[in-house]
Amino acid sequence: MSDSVDRLQLYADYVCPFCYLGTRSLERYREAREDPLEIDWRPFDLRSGKRNADGSIDHDADDGKDDHYFEQAKQNVRRLQEEYDAEMAQELAIEVDSLPAQQASWYVKREYPDRWAAFDEEIYTALWRDGRDIGDGDVLADIAETAGVPVDEIRSAIDDDGLRAELEGEFAAAQQRGITGVPTFIYEDHVARGAVPPAQLERLLEGATDDARTGAGR
Repeated sequence: MSDSVDRLQLYADYVCPFCYLGTRSLERYREAREDPLEIDWRPFDLRSGKRNADGSIDHDADDGKDDHYFEQAKQNVRRLQEEYDAEMAQELAIEVDSLPAQQASWYVKREYPDRWAAFDEEIYTALWRDGRDIGDGDVLADIAETAGVPVDEIRSAIDDDGLRAELEGEFAAAQQRGITGVPTFIYEDHVARGAVPPAQLERLLEGATDDARTGAGR
């Protein structure tokens, strides 16, 4: 075993059901993996095309997603939900805005990195298992309390304009890197997109390790 810990970047948005399902797959992979794996979460704004200048969402804006798209998405969610044995209170969360949750999560990652994983998991649990609105400050306060993060700091973080600007910078960096959808898993120069099964995550990391050993690459 190497002394260094493998680091997997994960671009995700909490309102994406496939991100939640992707974390269920990732959890299975990590449980079967012998070596530790560090997750470097990177935020992505799925609502960017419908977001107004003040940060609100224009739900009437045309983003090219029609009823057929959403029905297909629901079918895919149900299929993966069964495959990963994931408990879900809803298949889609179209009306929920994750920006406050992402802002809070980004704050926790920066200020309380040892508690970020628990905070991240509680956000997914609140939305997808409990059907709660993670755009609500009181819900995020409850999540903070459960994860052992100071509640008053989370309430301040979601109203912090400087933190919001920092988060928007992360969204822009994701676009510049060519991230077009989530979840996107990146290990070194290897990429896996979507709620891929644990075996594919294993190939993503182990294949990259094999390439490094043989001198091969993409």
